[in-house]
Amino acid sequence: MDNFIAHILVVDDDDGIRTLVKKYLNENNYLVTTAHNAENAYEKIKLVKFDLIILDIMMPGKSGLEFIEENKTKLETPIILLTAKGEAMERVAGLEIGADDYLPKPFEPKELILRIKNLILKTKKIDLKRVIEFENIKIDLNKQLIFRNNTEYKINNTEKIILEKMINSSGKTFSREDIGLLIDLDKERSIDVIITRLRKKIEIDPKNPKFLQTIRGAGYVLWIE
Repeated sequence: MDNFIAHILVVDDDDGIRTLVKKYLNENNYLVTTAHNAENAYEKIKLVKFDLIILDIMMPGKSGLEFIEENKTKLETPIILLTAKGEAMERVAGLEIGADDYLPKPFEPKELILRIKNLILKTKKIDLKRVIEFENIKIDLNKQLIFRNNTEYKINNTEKIILEKMINSSGKTFSREDIGLLIDLDKERSIDVIITRLRKKIEIDPKNPKFLQTIRGAGYVLWIE
């Protein structure tokens, strides 16, 4: 799996479509598992955690919409619907019950790849907001904790807001004004105090920060890559 970008489940009752999609995705460095109907797909998601599912709406037995309705809350996996031209209502219904995107048949393989890339990138950004690890540091925003060298540090809501924004924009410089707008605070000195407090939790040497750095005359930046 290390050599693949992501593991994708392709669910379609059309043998030709399954074969073509699998071939094209394999050529673009995706690992692909296929299923010929919703029931077969269900058996596979019980065994494997997929990064993304490509799902046909109209299939014999349970439809793609029924599959989403029964499994989406348990999956937390992005889903791209494959729809026929005349399935506008089904497409809307799919998006309403939890599908993330759709692609009408026939489709250009390149467009499918772009939609996959966008969804996986979006999912990774969401994951990044929950937990991020770099070097000997782990930041868990859900639990509002920073772990460094087996030591646990709590972060408050203000610190969480700042970290969340910086983590999702690694390498971007935030001015004091930018940070003030995030946390509804206009006192520069207070913002400096918050950054200093965060450094004590993140940095081994807070006076010579490696990750949460000051950009002279511009503001602060978090380097985590």
